[in-house]
Amino acid sequence: MGKPDSLRTIPLFNILTERERKKIADEVVESRYKKGQYIFRQGDPAKYFHVLQEGSVKCVKSSPDGKDVTLKVLMPGDLFCCEAAVFDGTPHPGCAMPMGDVSVLRLNKKTYFDVLRRNPDAAIEVIKYLGQRLNEAQEKTKTLALDRAESRIASLLANLAVRSSVKDAQGLRLTIRLTRQDLADMAGITVETAIRIMGKLKKDRLVSGTAKQLVIHDLTALKHLATESDHP
Repeated sequence: MGKPDSLRTIPLFNILTERERKKIADEVVESRYKKGQYIFRQGDPAKYFHVLQEGSVKCVKSSPDGKDVTLKVLMPGDLFCCEAAVFDGTPHPGCAMPMGDVSVLRLNKKTYFDVLRRNPDAAIEVIKYLGQRLNEAQEKTKTLALDRAESRIASLLANLAVRSSVKDAQGLRLTIRLTRQDLADMAGITVETAIRIMGKLKKDRLVSGTAKQLVIHDLTALKHLATESDHP
């Protein structure tokens, strides 16, 4: 697949005309990374838009005491830290770390902004897109503040099953490999609590396996559990 075709599937690029996509295609750089490398580090200048083309990436933020916390996992087609790239002088709020072999597309934000200046309608769509991202962040904050731990884990697993799984004889097998710490971090709970909840989900036969190789047996039940909370 050529670069213009690749860009057509990406939210911040599919709003451009075919002509504009072809113009910037030559300036899109593909880079490959392996597990253990950094795509960028927390505090680095946000000079580029990054788009995940292949593999999976986790966004990690370091706390003041030096502990790394996994905020989210990115799948092919996802943009990361695009909010930071929009504003001049805003550094990356966290690190981007490959979870295996990955391919990332990178475009200098100045090039992209030049395109938007020529396309006001596209600029409006970008504003809408960023507004959606902000709304998603607010919803996640609300979930972490109000939902009980079991609902958070169920919601996380259901989301991963929809975005990154393959069917097998047992159900939906997640294609992404997570640690128990990753699950706990993304759900905003302790590892001990995550282990306890996963044990209950296995006992109820909703899931099986380990955090690194999970199989979802009943996605519908997980989604139902995800909607149960302590708040009205």
